[in-house]
Amino acid sequence: MPSFDISSEMNWQELDNAVNQATKELAQRYDFKGVKTEIKLDQKAKTLTLWCSEEDKLDALKDILQSKIIKRGISLLSFDYKPTESAFGGSVRQLVTIQAGVEKEKGKEIIAALKESKLKVQGQIQDEQVRVSGKNRDDLQSAIAYLREKQPSIKIPMQFGNFRD
Repeated sequence: MPSFDISSEMNWQELDNAVNQATKELAQRYDFKGVKTEIKLDQKAKTLTLWCSEEDKLDALKDILQSKIIKRGISLLSFDYKPTESAFGGSVRQLVTIQAGVEKEKGKEIIAALKESKLKVQGQIQDEQVRVSGKNRDDLQSAIAYLREKQPSIKIPMQFGNFRD
């Protein structure tokens, strides 16, 4: 029975490179002279912490980081921005969670979307990925096309791999 896997992988090296490039650019920009900024990447906790000494500069910091992330080929759907919180001395901090792997809730959304499509395929959650199987290859290819279309509403970057006949 033909099948394929849906996963949501994060290229940690490219993300680290994007963070380093953003940090370099922040150090060189004139509008950030005298403004303390910090971007911390924690791979184990799957989080990014953005810290800025001036509240109004946090949006510019996010824009710089997002432009570097896009240039590195990482989808912005992988990032979930939490509300900003006040830190010491009038500075602000924002926590960004990184989605690496398909969580159970997102897996259920993907399976529900497949059922909604009325295609003759079945999905099942396996660890941090979803395996989709069907009777013929055409149904699976239609399922991939349908899920690519639904990707913005599911809000998770999907990679399709391990296609087997």
